[in-house]
Amino acid sequence: MASSSSSSSPVVAERRGIPGASFVRDVQTYLTESGLDVNSALAFLQERLQQYKIVEMKLLAQQRDLQAKIPDIEKCLDVVATLEAKKGTGETELLLADFEVSEGIYSRARIEDTDSVCLWLGANVMLEYSCEEATALLQKNLENAKASLDILVTDLQFLRDQVTITQVTIARVYNWDVHQRRIRQAAAAAAATTEDS
Repeated sequence: MASSSSSSSPVVAERRGIPGASFVRDVQTYLTESGLDVNSALAFLQERLQQYKIVEMKLLAQQRDLQAKIPDIEKCLDVVATLEAKKGTGETELLLADFEVSEGIYSRARIEDTDSVCLWLGANVMLEYSCEEATALLQKNLENAKASLDILVTDLQFLRDQVTITQVTIARVYNWDVHQRRIRQAAAAAAATTEDS
């Protein structure tokens, strides 16, 4: 997309692979500088809009995953903190916990005084950590997940801005084309009227 101070605002640099859209102020100059006719410009802009929509779907899926992951990490941190709190008290009472074996299937466990926990890392991998190591790892994972979520929210806002700019540009190009057709029709009608006279 061509840009100049007269036809469109400066192109916003891309953000994490998402190309920036430029607002077209003067459609005629934009079409001349880009070397496109109206139909080609509209096709290009529609294609760009579709690309934005696909990226938006991917980012929304990542956002949903992170929003589900953060509470899980927080629950794990709470469990490890509870185990650590129980460890030093010398209480003889066992800790009872219900845990999910499979989706919708739970089992009850009695947890004795322990110095380590097993964390499910994914990809069929579970590792045993001391409570301190597990707390540090989970805290780091929680911070990373929250930072990733913040970046995703910023990316989604940037993407929505680009979608809006592209939609406005499509409308401006289309309306300009309709206006130009009406001018040509009025000129042709006026020329036909003068020839008839």
